[in-house]
Parts: sequence; structure tokens; C-alpha cells
Amino acid sequence: MALFRFVLLFLILSSFVQVKGQGVGINYGQIANNLPSPARVAVLLRSLNITRVKLYDADPNVLFSFSNSQVDFMIGLGNEFLQNMSKDPTKAQTWIQQRLQPHISKTRITSIVVGNEIFKTNDRVLIENLLPAMRSVYSALVNLGLEKQVMVTSAHSLDILQTSYPPSSGSFKEEFIQYLRPLLDFHSQVKSPFLINAYPFFAYKDSPKEIPLEYVLFQPNQGMVDPNTNLHYDNMLFAQVDALYSAIKTMGHTDIEVRVSETGWPSIGDENEIGASPENAALYNGNLLRLIQERKRTPAKQSVPIDVYVFALFNENLKPGPTSERNYGLFYPDGKPVYNVGLQGYLPDIIYTSRAPTTKILNLWRGVMGFAVAGLILDMDVKMRMR
Repeated sequence: MALFRFVLLFLILSSFVQVKGQGVGINYGQIANNLPSPARVAVLLRSLNITRVKLYDADPNVLFSFSNSQVDFMIGLGNEFLQNMSKDPTKAQTWIQQRLQPHISKTRITSIVVGNEIFKTNDRVLIENLLPAMRSVYSALVNLGLEKQVMVTSAHSLDILQTSYPPSSGSFKEEFIQYLRPLLDFHSQVKSPFLINAYPFFAYKDSPKEIPLEYVLFQPNQGMVDPNTNLHYDNMLFAQVDALYSAIKTMGHTDIEVRVSETGWPSIGDENEIGASPENAALYNGNLLRLIQERKRTPAKQSVPIDVYVFALFNENLKPGPTSERNYGLFYPDGKPVYNVGLQGYLPDIIYTSRAPTTKILNLWRGVMGFAVAGLILDMDVKMRMR
């Protein structure tokens, strides 16, 4: 009976069509108390053909569940670690040895994101410790022989920009330049990307009468022409990315790639969060996925396809803040889509059997379905033993 159920699961998984998943990155946040197990999420992401995932920590359960997969992970090193690691580089090496090294032989970890939106905190201690912490992490990777395999970067809010319009006039806030100049030198030296969390939703929410909704949702619109370059922009996200490229250029660098580490649109918001709706979220993310699939480039950076991690995989019911913060997910925790963007995936139920799967069955399924089902079986095995 157990083998029959596993075969049935295989047939169900095989029947799903992978749509629009290639090249898409996804943010896998876990500030919730109702999310599926990482082993089940591994099956979901495989069925969606999503091969790039960004975590906000280095959760060992997630990294183990994606062993022997084709998924590239960006793992996060939280803001709370920065001060200690900046003062004591051995702490960075210990963190890597404990959080990264146990998994990297089987799970593809490509980047460590040191801190998240540090400049937005306006915490001078955090800001001053960001670059030293990044250097400590990079030095630890060098000591462990991992610097060519794992990049070191950090994710920033678009609030670091003083000017974003027109894109060619992009510039950083004056008070941050003393920190950003050496930070950009570091990115150039180690050849790592500059990550930005960009949300056209925020701009539209604050100025719905001035900003056309079509312009932020990637729909047909008149757009705008940059008066300095005569480049035409038909969506805000691309304009924001090019504004950041312009700001980086003012710091003397044209050799640093910008990647969008977060962007998305909420399906529900508070009364004052104008534009938050399932319809708008479906348009934003659906059109964005299409642009990613088509490997579109921004007007000012035609040499590099736009690189995006969508926020987020699931709605997270414990996130603080306005209602929108808990409603950015493409999926509910039960695996049902919040709205239709053309992604058809499968989140399996937990399957309980009267006995644990044998090694023979486990090896069979590793051969048939690879990491996802094998990980799911292990997940079920653990739960059965706990009963």
C-alpha cells in the first residue's frame, strides 16, 4: 500500500505542466506559524520549475530538504550578527562552518546576503558595521576555499537613493555616500552584485493621482522619456533599476551588476494602501514573470537581462506592520494560488503509512523523482517516528 501511494504521487507530479518558472527567483520567507514543511515546499518549487531561492537566514531544515536539487540558494546573515562579526572575524568563520559547510556539498549555496536594508534602519552602529562584517565573511570564505563558489553581498532598500527621476540622474543620499563608496569598491573587488529591494507599489500607494497604474503594472502605457538620454521607459521597475545604475556610476563604477532581490505586489492592504488587490497583484507579478521569461533588459543596461527575486512564495501571517506585509505571497500556506499568474504547482499532503519506508523504496524514489520526493519521504518518516 505504501509503494502504491508513492507511485500515485509520482503520477500526480508528472501530470503538472511547468509554466513560466525558468529563470525566476523567489523569496522564501518564514515569518508564519502555518507554513508547510520544507520537504513539501521542495516538491512545490520543483513542480513550478523554480530553481533560485532567497532565504532570510540559513535554516538547516530548508537546506537539508533541498539536498541534491538543482536549486541555487542565497542565504541570509541577519542584522543581529553584524556587530560581532565586524569586530571578530573568527565569528564569521564559525558561522560559515556551522551554517553553510554542512550543506554545501549537497545543496547549491551561491551567495551570503549580509544584512538586510541596513541603511533604512538609520542605525549608525549597524551602518558602520556592514562593510567590516562583509569583509569578515569574505575572508572566512577565502580561508575555507569557498570564495569562488559563494558570493558576498547585501540587500538594500530603494530609500538609499536621493534622486531616482529621471533614471539618468539617479544619485545616492548624501549622508550615505561615505559608506557606500567603499562598499561599492568591495563589490567591484570581489565581483559580487549589488542587491536592491524595489517596490513600485510603494510609489503608487503614495502618489496614485500622479503615477499611472498601468506604468507600475507593466501594462501598455505612454511611459516616460528620460530627457538626458532619450531612453523610453514603459514601467517603473526598470526605471528604478537604471536609476540605481546611474547612482553607482557617480561613484566611479560601471562594473557592478544590479539585481532585484525583492519586488512584488500585495493582494490585500489597509484602507490607505491604495492599489493593494488580487487583481493588481496578479497583473504585476504575471507581467513581471513574462518579462523575466523573455529575458528583458532595462533601457540603459541592454547587456544584462533583468535579474529578479519575486516577493514572496507564501503569505506570512506573523509579519508585523500593515496588512499588506502579510499578503505578498503567490501562494497560501496550503499551496493554493492567491491569484492566477500562470504558475501551476503541486504541494503534496502528508502521507502517513503503517510503517517507515524501506531503504529499497527510498533508493527507488531517489532514482525516479530525485530530491523532492525523497525529501518528502524523509519528512513523512520523521513525522511517523514522532507519533
